[in-house]
Amino acid sequence: MSSKIFALDIGTRSVVGIILEEENHQYRVVDILMKEHKERAMIDGQIHNVLYVAELIKELKSELEKKHGPLTKVNVAAAGRALKTEQALVTINIKNRPIFTQEDINRLELQAVQQAQVQLIQKHEKDEKNHYYCVGYSVLYYKLDGQEIGSLLDQQGNEATVEVIATFLPRVVIESLFAALKRADLEMEALTLEPIAAINVLIPPTMRRLNVALVDIGAGTSDIAITNNNTIVAYGMVPTAGDEITESLCDQYLLDFPVAESIKRKLHTEEMITIQDILGFEQEIPSAEIVQSIEPSIKQLATAIGNEILRLNNQIPPKAVMLIGGGSLTPKLPEELCKILQLPANRVAVRDISAIQNLIKDETIEVRPDLVTPIGIAIAAKKSPIQYMSVKVNDQVVRLFETKEMTVSDAFLAAKISAKHLYGKPGQGISITINDRDIFIPGEHGNPATILVNGQEASTKSKIQDGDEITIIPGEDGKDAHATIRDIIDQASTKKINFNEQTYFVEPIVKLNGERASLDTPIKDRDQIIFEPIETVQDFLEHINRHDVIQFQTFLVKVDGQPVYLQKYSGTFLLNGKPAKLTYPIQDGDVLTIQTPTTMPTVRVVLDQLDIALEDSITVTFQNEPLQLKKTKYEVLMNGVVVQPTTIVYNGASLQLVNKNGSPWVFQDVFKFSNWQMPPDFRGQFIILRNGNPSSFDTEIFGGDILEIQLIEQPAMG
Repeated sequence: MSSKIFALDIGTRSVVGIILEEENHQYRVVDILMKEHKERAMIDGQIHNVLYVAELIKELKSELEKKHGPLTKVNVAAAGRALKTEQALVTINIKNRPIFTQEDINRLELQAVQQAQVQLIQKHEKDEKNHYYCVGYSVLYYKLDGQEIGSLLDQQGNEATVEVIATFLPRVVIESLFAALKRADLEMEALTLEPIAAINVLIPPTMRRLNVALVDIGAGTSDIAITNNNTIVAYGMVPTAGDEITESLCDQYLLDFPVAESIKRKLHTEEMITIQDILGFEQEIPSAEIVQSIEPSIKQLATAIGNEILRLNNQIPPKAVMLIGGGSLTPKLPEELCKILQLPANRVAVRDISAIQNLIKDETIEVRPDLVTPIGIAIAAKKSPIQYMSVKVNDQVVRLFETKEMTVSDAFLAAKISAKHLYGKPGQGISITINDRDIFIPGEHGNPATILVNGQEASTKSKIQDGDEITIIPGEDGKDAHATIRDIIDQASTKKINFNEQTYFVEPIVKLNGERASLDTPIKDRDQIIFEPIETVQDFLEHINRHDVIQFQTFLVKVDGQPVYLQKYSGTFLLNGKPAKLTYPIQDGDVLTIQTPTTMPTVRVVLDQLDIALEDSITVTFQNEPLQLKKTKYEVLMNGVVVQPTTIVYNGASLQLVNKNGSPWVFQDVFKFSNWQMPPDFRGQFIILRNGNPSSFDTEIFGGDILEIQLIEQPAMG
């Protein structure tokens, strides 16, 4: 015996009525009738004018009843484009917690789905009464301490993060469907979601473990559903579809929209197409040329659909893509989608009703991809209808919209029980400031709440059924934070240092709210702590007030304001017997000694370092003998007092050079250094020669000159 199934596909542009007969697990398409809306009564899959939609359903029902008898019950679907998709991210502190369990992961995911629900409600604040049913979610990624990780199971760290993409169905969509059907004198026999309907008839249960995308391309929107691991993991929609291609034809060839729509459908079947534009001009154009002219729009449609598939599937291409709906017949669309998703050409295909198993149809019914969803609604609503279930959560009655196997998490979402309530409250934390840096010390984590389903211990992923009672026993609250200064400062230990055979015990300088404090002082909320650690050799010497030793390490003198470093006369630090610098770290138990230089530099040694000569000296030959001439070039002041070249210079001294004699050497200067004298009884003339040439006493002379005074005696008179 056969049973008759009546189903409606209420779309944005039209309503499709279909009558199937079920016999021996096979379905026969008896009749299909489509009527377009007279007014814009549907927007994005939601009924905006119940009266108009109800009137159209009445007309369609009346026509079908003339041929097939009374119709009182109907199977319907909520449109895929009515679904709302939201991404949400949640990060929790897991420092000092035991390793992450599967239940911890479940509760973290629930918290992220609830965050997505909150975000969705905030975006639609004007619809205060609106309620959203979660029909599915998938995890985009987990992170541990900011690094992406495959699984959080058995992990430990400071922070755990999860980002999910969750899909919700507004309650108002279901309520408006009920209202429209009631006005058309129809009772809702079963309800499904359009993507579920199409997937159920195209993808048998044995294939649902595969990661497959189903795209229903209509007139105004393209609805997407993704399957993986035997379930539908994500839904999405892009506001781009077949109308984009039709409008492109209108622009390209000056066509009225209905004419362009008709031409678009002929592109598959005819090689040459006759086009008459709005001005009345007629021309015959090859289909291939028309397709080439609208190629940018086809690529734009493929890009929009491909990018949304990747977003819903965690940026990973699915194994295959099925295209249904009237817009799926857009030329070159499968090829362009393959390019976007980087899939082989045989992994994207258009599917029509011939792909539906156990389906028989009359020859009068066309094999079209836009009939997959209406037939799917009829079959899916009958085979696996979505129903309401009632459960109790802590004595609160909750009604759930059953789109899949329902879990405790779904009940918590519907009852608006925050995932945060599934743990005991964390203890009160302490906020303090250390060296102008804010630090928060959290209290202890609370213990998880216990979940019971019908008195038996369960988890958030436990499956539930109609009439179940769920009880939450609150977890134990965590203890408030407590700590001493020593607990929060890494370098807080006392150090024992041996310096020049004397033992010092040093600990960091700590001020608590402006007062010196011990490392063992307990801290309170909002405390201000100033902390000066003893980390280096210099820190230690400053701590014991040995600034003189710090200066002693480097021998520095200033000459005319410029620094001069004399490494030979610098002191040397030995740390545990090895040479060290002031910047070297110092540890507990270290031995620090100083090696001092045995001698100190003189003024002459310092100036020799700079190649500065205090004297000006030249050597000449005078009266056939070498003669060295010397005179003071600079006078030296140390800290403002005149000193000799042999004076000892101390670390940090300041030397100043005063130029004493800038005049050149002249011939007569030789007499200051020579013992030669004119014979006392000499009577006659003398000639002054420089390098054999006549000269004078004020002639300028240079090193290497040969100087001579020739005596010419006057002859004695007879």
